[in-house]
Order: sequence, then structure tokens, then C-alpha cells
Amino acid sequence: MTNGDYLFKQVYDYVLHRIERNEWQEEDKLPSVRKLAAEMNVHRLTVLKAYQLLKQQNKVYVKDKSGYYVQLSGRAKFENLDNTLISAYAQKNHLSEIHQVPVSYNFSQALIDPSLLPNLFLSDYVKKVFDLYPKVLASYSTVQGDKELREALCEYFIDQYKTITTADNLLITTGSQQAIYLIAQAFVKSRDTILMEQPSYSAAIDTFRAQGANIVTVDIQPDGYDLEHVEFMMKKYKPRLFYMNPTFHNPTGYTVPAAQRKQLVQLAEQYRCLLIEDNAYHDIYFDQEPPPPFYTYDTSGIVIYVRSFCKYISPGLRIAVVHAQSSIMKPLLGVKSLADNGSPLLNQKIFLHYFSSPRLQQHVEKLRIALQIRKEIMEEELAVTDWHWTSPDGGLNLWIRLPNHQSTDELLVKCLQQSISIVPGRVCDPLNRPSSWVRLSYSYANEEQIRKGIRKFINLVDGNHGDRSGDLHYPN
Repeated sequence: MTNGDYLFKQVYDYVLHRIERNEWQEEDKLPSVRKLAAEMNVHRLTVLKAYQLLKQQNKVYVKDKSGYYVQLSGRAKFENLDNTLISAYAQKNHLSEIHQVPVSYNFSQALIDPSLLPNLFLSDYVKKVFDLYPKVLASYSTVQGDKELREALCEYFIDQYKTITTADNLLITTGSQQAIYLIAQAFVKSRDTILMEQPSYSAAIDTFRAQGANIVTVDIQPDGYDLEHVEFMMKKYKPRLFYMNPTFHNPTGYTVPAAQRKQLVQLAEQYRCLLIEDNAYHDIYFDQEPPPPFYTYDTSGIVIYVRSFCKYISPGLRIAVVHAQSSIMKPLLGVKSLADNGSPLLNQKIFLHYFSSPRLQQHVEKLRIALQIRKEIMEEELAVTDWHWTSPDGGLNLWIRLPNHQSTDELLVKCLQQSISIVPGRVCDPLNRPSSWVRLSYSYANEEQIRKGIRKFINLVDGNHGDRSGDLHYPN
């Protein structure tokens, strides 16, 4: 890092941290370029460059002939509420803060209702694991993951997708969120440009944002991407990577068609952009299986494939696998060794024996039916409205545009007061802009809760007028 880069980062971090700690609040005027340059003993161009990057990231804005101000984010005001978790959401805009508020009608968590999971069967496999591996609690896993599990998953991928791979190409992680974190740590430096879908998975947004990435976006629509626009963005910004979850996408439920997958791999090879394919819902389809993963079209090692199984088997096991070529695997293993030195061996062994059993397929087939029924119940209740959504062919979520450009930030507060949780569209926006879209998950609440909760939610929306200014319009 040159001295100029160091000074620029110092100024950028100083301003950003003061904003994030609310020392400088919305609409506060920042020090002038001249004043801050003098205070920090740097050149005015260094301060100007930092302010311009913050402006590009929608952290600050400019008033003509007046200076730089902290960006008005449109976040809801919760001064009259005592719930500190709601207040934390207002400051951080993190999905995890919403999940921590106990509610009767939970439409924010993209998790499976525990009553639909094979809890009794899993308890049998726990006993089996202790019989087979009596020293399992006295042993560490290797950093890369249990070899027996990696070999079983390798056979699964070869059989499923007819591709050549080896156990050395697989890394076991403690859930897909850790996999995303490891990728960010290994391949993204502060101010590196990355590409993300608009909207996108909120935890991934938070992870890359915390790494200091400069995020640029491309829209995902029911029929996939505009590949000409994707190529334009790759050519213009030269992103380090493109993070996506193209199969029953979170939050929209859209699935990118097979033809686009092959073309996008070719574009990534041409512009030397890593593709991060996050696939948490592959087996949660309602009619027909989704297209093969992007990595099956990859001939140059440009795709990092993240496959999670825990959502529909046992969230508590936190098992995911990363498929990558050796040149990618080496830095991932280095970061993984610093993170936890290997995922828990007991969890891996329990998962291995259940994953290899005929019971798993029976469970998944029943689960698809149960989730499709819950999705249809939610859509049936929503049918009385004039709201817009595209019915997904799989996954756990509905992505819904509310009428009249409603402020979903303010709506969230009213929902929580009525013991309903939702995900405002802003949480899923990599650029953190106001939105009239919401994500409703149909997987966690039971059928009766869905009917009652959605009716309450509709009544709340009908009585909420919101702020029409600055709304973000996603494509239909």
C-alpha cells in the first residue's frame, strides 16, 4: 500500500466510523474538505477522494455551494419504542436484528418450521454415530473437513451432475454464511469492486460491506439477467467477483435459466471475474428440478460453488460445502484455519450418515409438498390485494411489491408492534435504498399462522400510508 493509499483509507475510515457510530447523524454537515485536510494533516485531494467514495456509496450527499452532509437514509424512527433490538435495526439495518424480536407470526426467517424436520430420525443417527465413532468428541476435524464426508459429497456431485471432481476440491464449512465470509476474507480487499444482484441475500451484503468492498449491482428478473448489461458492468468496473444465488433466489425466488448460466461463465472467464454461486435451496423445488449449477459449465476454475444442506435437514448442524479448484482452495483453507481450524467433527459425522440414507430422500419429497402447500396458502390470502409478486417454483420466500410506494421501514415497526415480522426491501438492497418491496417467508410459520398473520399484515398495509419519496423501483 502506497502512502497515498494509506492516507486515503485513514480519512475514509475516520469519516465512515463516525457516521456508523452516530457521532455524525443524518443531515449533519461534515467538516469542509479544507478543514478536515488540515485536522488530519493530509492533502485536500485525499479528503475529496474519500468524500466522493462515500457519496458513491450513498453515505453522504452534496448540497450545492454548501458542502457534504450525512445521507438521509430514510430509516424508520423508533424513539418511542423501548425495544432495543428494534433500535439496533434502525442503526444497523441487519436482518439478524429483526430475527431477534420474538413474534407470533414469523414471516422474516427463511428457515424450515422445526415440526417439518426429521428430528426423531436424526436422534437415531446421533446414537449411531457415537457407536461408530466412540472418540468423535475427542477429535478435531481437519481444516478442509472430514474426508469421509467429502468423499461422499464428491460421489453425490459426480452422480448428480456428471462432472469430474475430487474430494480435494471440496471444503466443509460451518454453514453457507461462513463460506461467504471465508471467500470475502480470502479474495476481497478494502475498496475492491464486486458485483451483486439487485436485490440480494442480506447476510452476503453485510459480509462484503464489512470487508470494505465497493458494491455495484445488476438486476435479477424472473427470466434471469440482462447479459449485455452484465458484460457492460464487468468491462467497466472489472469486479473482483460476482456474488449470486441464482437458484430460487433469495429474496425474489427467481431462477436463472441454463442458457444464461453457460454464457455468464464464459463472460466471467473473459473478464477474469470470480463467480460465487450460493445455492441454499437447490432441492426445494415444487414441479421440476432447477438447472445444473454454474460450476458444471466451468472449464477454467472461475466458479466457487457454495452448497448448503442444513436448511432442510437440520439447521443446527450448520453443514455446507464449497467446491473450488486447487488454486482457489489454498487461500480458502488458510482463512478457514484462522476462523475455526475445522468445522465440528460430530456435526459432520451425523450429517454424513443421514445424508447417505434412503430416509433423506423420503424426507425431502415430503418437505417439498408441505412447503408448496404453505406457499399456496400465503398466495391465496394475498390474492385479495392488488400487490405484485412472481410465484416462485421453489425456495422459501415471496418477494412482494406493496402499493402506493409505501415505506417498508416504517411498516416494519408497525408489524413488530403487532407481533408480525417481515423483511423490508432495503435490507436486501446492496445500495441500502428505500424500497416498497418486502420479503415474506412461508416456510417457518404453520398453516394457521400464515392465514391469520397475512390477514393482519394486509390490514396493517392498508392502514399505512408511508413516505412516497425516494422509492426504489425494481423491475417487474
